[in-house]
Amino acid sequence: MSTGATPKKILVVDDNEIVIKTISLKLQGAGYQVLTAMDGATAVSIARKESPDLILLDLSFPPDVEGVAWDGFRIMEWFHRLDTVKKIPVIVITGTDDPGAKQRATNTGAVAYFQKPLEHDYLLKVIRATLGENLR
Repeated sequence: MSTGATPKKILVVDDNEIVIKTISLKLQGAGYQVLTAMDGATAVSIARKESPDLILLDLSFPPDVEGVAWDGFRIMEWFHRLDTVKKIPVIVITGTDDPGAKQRATNTGAVAYFQKPLEHDYLLKVIRATLGENLR
């Protein structure tokens, strides 16, 4: 494609508005179109409608209104049930210090795992590599 190519879409899923804004600004500055969701149901809905090129996913979420315990692992399981979504790469970004979380995330299909606070330049490098982009 030419330099006028449509920007890649990245869905950022986190329950922390500050984290979403910070990551969104970094991604937009790098030329990506950013979609956001603050809970599992919204994430699944947006992923189905928008078919993002990549999903950045937190692991920890408060229970929703009905008391359903959505977490990043459950969200990934839902993504894998949807034909239009299951091939989208997922990068986990989390503040959890659970030593088994990284292995579990990888086993659930995450292509990369980042601990908060984020090193944004390294995150962008991994995103570009995951999307097959050879930018700087």
